[in-house]
Amino acid sequence: MMKLRHAAASPFVRKVMVLLHETGQVDDVELENGSTSPLDPNPGNLAVNPLGKIPCLVLEDGSSIYDSRVITRYLDTLHAGAKLYPEGEALWPALVMEATGDAMMEAGVGIIYERRLREEAKRSEAWMAAQRGKIAQAMDKLETVRFAESLDMGQVSVACALGYIDFRFPEWDWRSGRSALAAFARRMEKRPSFQATAPA
Repeated sequence: MMKLRHAAASPFVRKVMVLLHETGQVDDVELENGSTSPLDPNPGNLAVNPLGKIPCLVLEDGSSIYDSRVITRYLDTLHAGAKLYPEGEALWPALVMEATGDAMMEAGVGIIYERRLREEAKRSEAWMAAQRGKIAQAMDKLETVRFAESLDMGQVSVACALGYIDFRFPEWDWRSGRSALAAFARRMEKRPSFQATAPA
């Protein structure tokens, strides 16, 4: 059985878990605790990923696949249902949207690390403000996007990013002035795959 180095609060792990639910592969993967920190990496993660990051998918032969985009792309080849990475020209907008969602996650995780891991006197408010600015700019762009009816990994990534922001930064009023993006988030959070993978 494949094994996934996992932490429920990670938006990148959630991306993988959503795909597993959407494609009926949840029972094909065993979850292993991969909770980690840049200053205190999990030895189990380092054993299968030289970067020590999660998610990391360990295959049955013991080899590893890491980075959420690589893992989801691989897992999408293992099922017979509708693919979350579309074929042809539709692939490129999906990949761009996935990259946008992933970048929002990276910025949000970066703020959390700055708050938690750096001494208060050494924290950079300017740097954290810049990360918030990146997220806001991405949201403004996404507000203008017409999301496809069929689910793809671009939408999954963006929805996981928005869910992470709600989870970690409940004080951010990002929905104000972004009614279309807010409606998209509501629609995605109603999906069983998102309800089953809510961060904790």
